[in-house]
Amino acid sequence: MAAVKKTLRTCNKGHQYYKSTDCPTCPVCENELKPESGFLAVLSAPARRALENRGITTVQQLSACSEAEILKFHGMGPGSLPKLRAALEANGLSFRDSVQKDD
Repeated sequence: MAAVKKTLRTCNKGHQYYKSTDCPTCPVCENELKPESGFLAVLSAPARRALENRGITTVQQLSACSEAEILKFHGMGPGSLPKLRAALEANGLSFRDSVQKDD
């Protein structure tokens, strides 16, 4: 297996970091943007950005989406869904396509 070549980069704020992909995101800047609390704080950076880029920053806004819609967002993977479901349930909410039946 060939070794992955990492290149040294410098972001606009002057942070230096190594990356092996074309991703322009500075890990230092990204860590500074991570919320300390709330449902976005428990997500990976790509999953958090996927929601933020679509204006989803509250569980109420999240509840207006279906799981299928969320999974289509670039950066969102199936591993994030349990965290999102838990955040919704903690607030008495669910994804839009989740149907709760009273028996």
